[in-house]
Amino acid sequence: MKTIGFALIVIGTIMIAYTGFNFITSEKVVDLGPIKISKEVDHPIQWSPILGGVILVGGIVIVVLGRKNND
Repeated sequence: MKTIGFALIVIGTIMIAYTGFNFITSEKVVDLGPIKISKEVDHPIQWSPILGGVILVGGIVIVVLGRKNND
């Protein structure tokens, strides 16, 4: 369980530091024989830093409870 707790701590910290990312895809607009026109479409992925904080606290709780059970 400690491994899962540490993973949640890392993921929560990253989610607090970076609140999202974008990825770009190419979409075909016109295809008339030798003439091809495409456009790039931006797809933002966003999340709340509060969610990262909740995951971080959950990871800390799991690590602390794992240590109490081993003592």
